[in-house]
Amino acid sequence: MNTPDKWVMVEVIAGDTHLYRVFGCWYGGYAGSDSWQMNSGVVGVDEEKQYYDFHGASGSVYRCYKHNYGTHMYGTSVLNNLIAKAKEQGTTINIMPEETNWKELVCTTQ
Repeated sequence: MNTPDKWVMVEVIAGDTHLYRVFGCWYGGYAGSDSWQMNSGVVGVDEEKQYYDFHGASGSVYRCYKHNYGTHMYGTSVLNNLIAKAKEQGTTINIMPEETNWKELVCTTQ
């Protein structure tokens, strides 16, 4: 299970295809570097009081705490770069609003 320190949900639009992906960020700490990962695409979600478990197409699970929505500085830079490069390729990447109903969103796209 992956548990990012910060996270956002992104919508990737390529032609008629809409894919929702978790963009997770981790702080590196004293001796490490900040990092990021994007999951393969959300295919299911379980909601608990404090967090969501997002199930990816590859079988991964991202546990995302509700109060940690957003990115850190490095993650923001990476995500902005991904958005710009995708636009050059004719693909759109949107950061979803925090108040989105994730369970409804995933169920309507499957």
